[in-house]
Amino acid sequence: MQPPRQTLSFLRRRFEDVGLEPSKRQGQNFLIDLNLLDLLADRADVQPHDVVLEVGTGTGALTALLAPRAAHVISVEIDPRMHQLASEELIDLPNVTLLNLDALAGKNHLAPELLTLVKEYLAAGPERRFKVVANLPYCVATPVISNLLLDEPLPATMTVTIQKELGERITAVPGTKDYSALSIWVQSQCTAEMVRVLPPSVFWPRPKVDSAIIHLTYLPERRALLRDVAGFHDFVRSLFLYRRKSLRAALVNLFKGRLEKPAVDLLLAELAFADQARAEELTVEQLLRLFEETKLRVKVEG
Repeated sequence: MQPPRQTLSFLRRRFEDVGLEPSKRQGQNFLIDLNLLDLLADRADVQPHDVVLEVGTGTGALTALLAPRAAHVISVEIDPRMHQLASEELIDLPNVTLLNLDALAGKNHLAPELLTLVKEYLAAGPERRFKVVANLPYCVATPVISNLLLDEPLPATMTVTIQKELGERITAVPGTKDYSALSIWVQSQCTAEMVRVLPPSVFWPRPKVDSAIIHLTYLPERRALLRDVAGFHDFVRSLFLYRRKSLRAALVNLFKGRLEKPAVDLLLAELAFADQARAEELTVEQLLRLFEETKLRVKVEG
């Protein structure tokens, strides 16, 4: 039996039946435009051999769309009340595993039990692929996306709804106001596409900002260039704490006591960076070169 579609009237009636209200603290905004819910599922292009991770089960509306297309869907929900509601709605779907836990283990890692379960279902066959499809709660969108590119296994694609502002940061190009450490981290491993901008009216309750569906495609050849994945991740995040300073000032501050000013000047000259160049002006490739050369010199100096 197929669960009912997530319309506004269904949600209001269902929440009233069980005495629930959406939680603002947990970022519960439910997508009630059925065409956009279909678009999210369709753009993910889930195939019968795919293992899908959904963060934020909600009432299970997206889960129900994904289950008939996937080998298995693992959906995680932090709110025990929502987990119970979704369990009732999805009880007839045998290839769905619902978890009641926090998808994050701190800011820099996903919950290990979640990754272990994904690996178990991926191990069922060599043709299996890992995909992420979710209406991500705003409050966890950045760490979820960032950490999915740090931990194994790596998703082949991520198709998620997030704040439009975050989508603009992820897809930003060098020299623009939205270009950030997150832009570089994602683009160092993925292509990033803004699929559709979503107004507040397509959610219940209505958020105060626009949202967007974004689609990320992982490219192994890009990640292969990151010889020190965790190191590059930390370097870029730290460097962008000084994004308004020149590269020279940023590097001197970042490696204080480990890299002297003359060594920084020589490094930037060898890389042919302008004296007043800033991190926000550099491409992913340039930042990767800067990281590798800085790492080498810090090691030599030390």
